[in-house]
Amino acid sequence: MRVCAGIVGVFAIVLIAYAGIAQDDRNARSTPPARAVERTRDTVKMLDDIYKTAVVLITDKYVHTEDDFPAGSAAVALFDAIDKKGWHTAQLLDVTGDPYDSENVADDEFEKQAVAKIKNGEKFVEQVEKDAEGKFVLRAMTPVPVVMAKCVLCHPHYQDVPEGAAIGAISYSVPIR
Repeated sequence: MRVCAGIVGVFAIVLIAYAGIAQDDRNARSTPPARAVERTRDTVKMLDDIYKTAVVLITDKYVHTEDDFPAGSAAVALFDAIDKKGWHTAQLLDVTGDPYDSENVADDEFEKQAVAKIKNGEKFVEQVEKDAEGKFVLRAMTPVPVVMAKCVLCHPHYQDVPEGAAIGAISYSVPIR
């Protein structure tokens, strides 16, 4: 009986050690699995659609005068809440060079390069990188055009922007799992 218990104990130690090595191997990869990146890309596209649809609905249903709470501010509050919960990060950025808020500008190399691509008409810019903890994340950026006449209630300087032209972007950082 003791021999059997000893064998089971050794087997358990080997399994635990192997699991640790396998985990270390996953963390040491130079690139994440392609299927995981594809799933994360699909998640970013879904989030982008949800966030932009919410801003349009809020603007349409609740923003009637310049004294109403701006839908863009609601989006920023939502992004902050999501970030604090640890799901992912999303940030609303200016791409015109005349930001509504001085904090809404590209602040790292990915964002600066992505803004340039968005200004040239790209609809989705992405890059896989490791975060501060060494875990893979998908960085992505999508354009935000002026889509409603009400947008200029809070952003009068966008009045002459051609229809469909990006005035902003949403920058995402989503964990790849």
